[in-house]
Amino acid sequence: MTPGVTFTVHATDGTARTGDLMLPRGTIRTPAFMPVGTAGTVKGMYTDQVRALGADVILGNTYHLMLRPGAERVAALGGLHAFARWPWPILTDSGGFQVMSLSSLRKIDQDGVTFRSHIDGSEHRLTPERSLQIQALLDSDIRMQLDECVALPADVAAIDKAMQLSLRWAERSKAAFGATEGRALFGIVQGGDIPDLRLRSAEGLVAIGFDGYAIGGLAVGEPQETMFAMIAATTPALPLDRPRYLMGVGTPEDIIGAVMRGVDMFDCVLPTRAGRHGVAYSRYGKINLKNARHADDPRPLDPYSDCPASRDYSRAYLHHLIKSGELLGAMLLTWSNLAYYQRLMAGIRAAIAAGRYDDFAAEALEGFAEGDLPARS
Repeated sequence: MTPGVTFTVHATDGTARTGDLMLPRGTIRTPAFMPVGTAGTVKGMYTDQVRALGADVILGNTYHLMLRPGAERVAALGGLHAFARWPWPILTDSGGFQVMSLSSLRKIDQDGVTFRSHIDGSEHRLTPERSLQIQALLDSDIRMQLDECVALPADVAAIDKAMQLSLRWAERSKAAFGATEGRALFGIVQGGDIPDLRLRSAEGLVAIGFDGYAIGGLAVGEPQETMFAMIAATTPALPLDRPRYLMGVGTPEDIIGAVMRGVDMFDCVLPTRAGRHGVAYSRYGKINLKNARHADDPRPLDPYSDCPASRDYSRAYLHHLIKSGELLGAMLLTWSNLAYYQRLMAGIRAAIAAGRYDDFAAEALEGFAEGDLPARS
């Protein structure tokens, strides 16, 4: 691994594992959920709140930060950690997925991709080298190669072409990264929903050599069973002594199943986006605070939670805030959701260490399936 970066597996339970990814700015306890701070902020949260919930790392994004406020500006202001007041580890995504999903008039060639900003229509160019340069200006702790992501379903030829292009870009990303002490570079496995292509991609990345390996191109329209099958086809080809990161995933059920298949790191906008739309995640599953049945309910979201947003505010009040369009409603539900996700990850780590992960997973999934009944205590 790059000097100054270490990954240690402490316990395993089947394929599930728990460990530490150690970086100069802090240690990431795995399995880890990384709150998404796309533009330098976890929406609706102070950074001190995010840290207090147990987050060891947050995510920023090359695409969004290059468009505004600009990577050079962030660098001149002391880097993303100082800019966002988050002194602990930050992972930056390369921008490849956002170019695919947000930008217009995207043109891909062997060298890189030209696209128009979704903000103002201005034209930009992103190459593997430029993506790594932007991430270096941001001074993120974990940096990602530029890749080509294909939305599913897609034909095999298109998936194969994108996978091979991503491998070539991985080589260039590794060269552009160099040997930046105390910073990590992750390669990204592509291959859509084709197990053989996933395997070829993983083997190609391992031959190049990275500090960690991400599984990309999932949670883009495929069923959960397909996602799990692609994880199971990929992780056996990845080194045991490197962290594995499933990008953009996901629901609590997705996370529990992916950990069972050997994944160490996750990120997703779901807990913050759901909070802004009136939905809470809890050990009882999803709770839609827009529903009229909450209008007279004095109970909190979860009386056993240590998060004030989950424990100290009535469902009736949260329902009122959401129906009234008050900002506080979105803030409280975001806080509650991120607290639940971090409690889930802490429970996962403890269960793996105790050798009872299967039981933990079954109990959690049973709780989700039973749901949040009106009279439940």
